[in-house]
Amino acid sequence: MGDDTWEGLFPKKFFRSYFFPSFNVKDLHTVDDGILQHLYPTVDSGEWDMLIAHFLGVDHCGHKHGPDHPEMAKKLTQMNEMLRSLVDHLGNDTLLLVAGDHGMTETGDHGGDSEKEVNAALFVYSRTPLFGSGPPEEPETIPQVNLVPTVALLLGVPIPYSNIGEVMAELFSGDGDTVSAALQQLSVYHINAKQVDRFLHSYSLVAQDLPAEQLQHLQELFSSTVEEHTQLLAEVQGTTLVPPELESRLGSLIGRFQLYLREARAVCTQSWARFHPLRMVGGCILVAASCLLCYVASELATSSDSFYRSCLLYPLLWGLMGAALLGLAHIFTQEGLDLLLVSSWAAAASQMGFFWHWWVQHPKRARLVGSQPPLASSGLRQRLRAWLGLAFPMGILFFRCGAMFSDSFVVAEARVAPFLLASLVMLLVGKLHWDGHLTVPESPKQQLLGFSSYRKDIWYLLCLVAVLLVCVRLSGFFHQCREEIPQCRPSLFLSPLASLRNTRAKNLFYLLCVALLAGLVYAVRSWLRHYGNLNSSDPLVLFVRWGFPLVVLCIACYWAVASSTDDSLGKLQELVQVAVVAFPWAVYGLASVGLLLLLCNPMTVFAKDTRESAGSIVTPYLGVPSSEVDFLHVIPQIYKRMQESQKSRLERGSCRATVAAYGLGSVYSAALVIALTLLGFLLMLLHSERLSFAFLLLFLEAFVLLHIHTCARGLAGDAEPFSVPWYAVISWLLAASQFFYSTGHQPIFPAIHWNAAFVGFHLDHSTNLLPAVLVGANTFASHILFAVGCPLLLLWPFVCEMPNSQRKKPKKEAREELQEVEEHMMEMRLRESPEKFSVALLQLGLKYLFVLGTQLLACVCAAMILRRHLMVWKVFAPKFLFESLGFVVSSICLLLGISLVMRVDCAVSTWFSQLRLR
Repeated sequence: MGDDTWEGLFPKKFFRSYFFPSFNVKDLHTVDDGILQHLYPTVDSGEWDMLIAHFLGVDHCGHKHGPDHPEMAKKLTQMNEMLRSLVDHLGNDTLLLVAGDHGMTETGDHGGDSEKEVNAALFVYSRTPLFGSGPPEEPETIPQVNLVPTVALLLGVPIPYSNIGEVMAELFSGDGDTVSAALQQLSVYHINAKQVDRFLHSYSLVAQDLPAEQLQHLQELFSSTVEEHTQLLAEVQGTTLVPPELESRLGSLIGRFQLYLREARAVCTQSWARFHPLRMVGGCILVAASCLLCYVASELATSSDSFYRSCLLYPLLWGLMGAALLGLAHIFTQEGLDLLLVSSWAAAASQMGFFWHWWVQHPKRARLVGSQPPLASSGLRQRLRAWLGLAFPMGILFFRCGAMFSDSFVVAEARVAPFLLASLVMLLVGKLHWDGHLTVPESPKQQLLGFSSYRKDIWYLLCLVAVLLVCVRLSGFFHQCREEIPQCRPSLFLSPLASLRNTRAKNLFYLLCVALLAGLVYAVRSWLRHYGNLNSSDPLVLFVRWGFPLVVLCIACYWAVASSTDDSLGKLQELVQVAVVAFPWAVYGLASVGLLLLLCNPMTVFAKDTRESAGSIVTPYLGVPSSEVDFLHVIPQIYKRMQESQKSRLERGSCRATVAAYGLGSVYSAALVIALTLLGFLLMLLHSERLSFAFLLLFLEAFVLLHIHTCARGLAGDAEPFSVPWYAVISWLLAASQFFYSTGHQPIFPAIHWNAAFVGFHLDHSTNLLPAVLVGANTFASHILFAVGCPLLLLWPFVCEMPNSQRKKPKKEAREELQEVEEHMMEMRLRESPEKFSVALLQLGLKYLFVLGTQLLACVCAAMILRRHLMVWKVFAPKFLFESLGFVVSSICLLLGISLVMRVDCAVSTWFSQLRLR
């Protein structure tokens, strides 16, 4: 009765059962009350041989409130009363075992291997004495003993088939003399050893991975020990008095049984902890080759028109062909199809195809460059300067990767990642100063006096850097603790509002969290209104106006009902249980509607048609445009004509403008901002209430990083607006790693927020897929947001229009020449060069994957090289698993973000074509 996990483990094995949903950690009473309803009548009936009552209230209370909350005192009091009553119902032949299946940390969690998590009490009670005149003497050391065979023998049931633990034979010594006690222990060891021998024999026939020589040695040791045991029993059988001289033989025989059990355990442990160095090396080579491919492809993307076919499409076809041939070979040779091996060969074949095409084309480009000797020296200087500019961000990246090989750095990575991010930004400012981009050209008088004057934009840049450093510092208040740092105390912001005892503090925090949500909505709508993306009456714009406040209202209501205690609800408890499920589902539904509207029609542009005549807006390219190539010529002309009409209207004061379009210059970024806001709402719902402060810092820091990137490019006068520099990509990913820790996570299993699986669910899940998605979204929230928002690194400088775009003209130019200055086209500048826009998106994605893959490669190599390290299973292996999952999540979300930009691009093309056909 109780936890329904037993039903899943042993279906239809119980004579009678009373199971209740167990995975909703916010439900403290359903399981316990159900057990208490059936426990005492069942015990009194006597219709049972073994009764299991699995209570969950204390476990769930720890997850929801923590171990020091008054609710925990109430649950413990309930358990004490239950035990006091249960003892009165026990018979003289009944054994009561009260055990905890795990411990609990200071935050009420479990699942790791810390001292507080793996230690739990075992209370054994019987009305008749179990140990004779007194308890057994505690042995000096009990290595490798196991409670499983001990409890099984105490209950009189067979030892579980796959258990290889050693029984605590001292509990079975009885009341007799030393020889009789030794005989009883010998019998217990014989049962234990026989069960282990049966398991090893069956396992070796199926798995065949245990060494044959060691198995033979164990079999000989077991056979000889059993034979001697049989002879000894034959000698003492029928005798009323056992000779004392047999005591030494009994001790020797017990020692041989112990030796067999411990050697069998050692053989299994050694066999099950084997590694495959060849596959490890192959995996590292594949990951390293993939990183190199991403880097080379990002550099080649702008150099060749046939890049897509020769370096991407054909190698992919090679890989698929190689995988198909390998699969057919396995089928015809009647061998098992190893999917891991097939996919590895497919990846290797495609990579070899890529590098072959690159090597074939590389000499041609080298000869082309060599045929221009006048540009050789300048090209060398330019390349050297590019490499120097690449050195400092790559140095930060490789330092972070090198830190993966130190367990101390991995444990302290929550402080390492923010430090590296701040260092990278400070180095960027230093490099700008070193290159002279922060100072204005010196006049002869300034050169004589020996000082330089700084540009006005430097103060704006320094303010942004200061805000970034403040965000980095504040993000440290939301960290989770690891067991390896005993002096660390987990952040108070990680615990839910329900764990607060002070009602006034709870209400204050609740109001602040709701205010943060409202502030986020206000900031997003203000930004969209500033760029003209809230003027139309399209469904998406209406959703931003009214749907966003409704989502905030639902989240606020959910936080209110979830933070209330059970005692304060009274008769409203059933209604609140419905609300705890309804409000999250309302948020899920509204966010899904918003994302669907964003995919169906991502345009947030308002077009006002006030044309003065029905004449053609543009001069068609080769007649009426009928293909996408023709539209690529038409679209820039439409936009420029709209600008010219608006300018003439402002100059002449007339109202005869052709088309006025609001929000067109930021249409790509607006779609991403809306998507990120919706995802932010969903992810904040899956976290505890007070972590909304961390998400506010996340959005603020991302906003500041984008402006630092834009300001730095404007000061440096970057001649390649379609290329995102490496420092921007690396800083973006460092921020993602920083906020992985600043949202209360650590790359260890005890730090996983399992509560996220039940946000919006009162009872158990019918499948593991949905809770896995919810827990994964909670764990990798920062990876999701930064990966989806990665295209903003390309788009943001166009939205803000690089500051130096109009400052290169002399002040004494004539008015007619000044009018020819390039207009602020913002993101429509991307439409002037569609090929460059596509290549820029590809290049940005490849750079992002390169940095992600380099970090993953470091974790893979660290886990491989340090596989025999003392901390491999505690530090390096969990870090490798979390980094791998983060890589998968980030890669998928990166593709989704780029796909959203491409969807907006298609919508923009459709909008322009409809405008042309009017």
